[in-house]
Amino acid sequence: MTPRYTCPAGNPSKATDTPVVFVVDGDRSIREALDVLIRSAGCQPRTAASAEEFLARPRVMAPSCLLVELQLPGLTGLGLQRLLLDRTELPVIFMTEHIDVRATVEAMKRGALEFLTKPLVGDVLLTAIRHAIERSRASLNHLAQIQVLQARYASLTRRQREIMSLIVTGRLNKQVGCELGISEVTVKAHRARMMRKMQARTIVELVTMSASLRQRTPAIAADVHVPAEGVDAYRYLRAIALYARPSGWFDRDVGLLRSCPSFELPPIS
Repeated sequence: MTPRYTCPAGNPSKATDTPVVFVVDGDRSIREALDVLIRSAGCQPRTAASAEEFLARPRVMAPSCLLVELQLPGLTGLGLQRLLLDRTELPVIFMTEHIDVRATVEAMKRGALEFLTKPLVGDVLLTAIRHAIERSRASLNHLAQIQVLQARYASLTRRQREIMSLIVTGRLNKQVGCELGISEVTVKAHRARMMRKMQARTIVELVTMSASLRQRTPAIAADVHVPAEGVDAYRYLRAIALYARPSGWFDRDVGLLRSCPSFELPPIS
């Protein structure tokens, strides 16, 4: 059974604007040297002597990255990376004295940002940290948007969720009514309230929201079910949302604009 990282009891630490650089290395002298270097770059260092010590600390929801030694006592750097795969806001930078090609390939496949050799070059390390912090900020912004979408979805009634799951497959109001055993007028009423609660201006935006929720929230993925016969329509609408392909449809039954703007996750108001 593969172990999973879980945040220690209590809520994650509050977000801060000061970037945090976690350093995990068994060598005390390296931790101290990196502490000084990281502070000089305007970041907040947090050091640990082992992966276990790092995992025992609360999750910090701030722009951050993890600088970790490949060969650690106990749980290795690669083992730590495996436990943090769902922590997209925490890019990983590996450091090691001896290059291990197999370990390097594995780390990169799992999303490692950099693989640096010791002795570390200050400018190279700080550049890697800067890139990691930029990636972390982008991930945190996306997570914040997902949390807002989750709250909107939670406000929907069961019937509105059922209608949403069918609408995003390209079903028309009449088709939705037939499948749920309700009138087209009732579908339109529920659909209007659902669109208003989700703050989706068009079906393209709703499909994009649905896809984001399905990827991030397993429980919602089970609710937002895409029937087999609706997969093609669902993919088509997603393609429009992702690649801004123009459409001649009006925002009526299907809900698409005559021309779709280039896609960005709708701003959170």
